Amino acid sequence: MRLLTAASLPLFVCALAACGSDADRQADATEDRIEQQAEASAAASGDAAAALGLTERQLLDADLVTADGTELGDVEQVRRGAGGAVEGLLVEIEDSNPDRYVVVPLTGLTTRVAGADKDLQTKMTAAQIGALPDAQLGAETSTTATGPAN
Repeated sequence: MRLLTAASLPLFVCALAACGSDADRQADATEDRIEQQAEASAAASGDAAAALGLTERQLLDADLVTADGTELGDVEQVRRGAGGAVEGLLVEIEDSNPDRYVVVPLTGLTTRVAGADKDLQTKMTAAQIGALPDAQLGAETSTTATGPAN
C-alpha cells in the first residue's frame, strides 16, 4: 500500500502543477492580449498628445507614483470613451499576486518628470488604488473609468 502511495505522489504533484500552470497560462494570455491592444492603439494614435501632455506610448511607459515617488502600479492600457477621449488608465497594481488591474481616472493625475522618466503622479494612496473595483478585461478597450476622484 505504501508503495502505491509513493508511486502515485509524482502523478499528484504533476496534476497540481497542471492546475497552477493552466491558471498561469490564462493570466499570461490576458496580459498578452492587453499588451497587444495597447500597442496597436498607441501605434494608431501616433505622436499626438493623448492626455496629460503625453502621447499614448508615453502613457504606457509611465508608472503610477505617489508624491514621494513610491510606485503604485504600471500603466498597461489607455481607456477611451465612445468619443475617443481618454477617460482613464488601466493600471496593474504594484506587487499584486495574482496580477490585479484597476482603471484609474485621469482626475488628479499629473505628469512627473525624473530625468528621462515620465511618470504619472496621483493624490490617491495605495489603499485608495487598492479599493478601486477590478477592471473589466474583456475584448473591448473603451471602458469608462470609474472610482473615487482624487
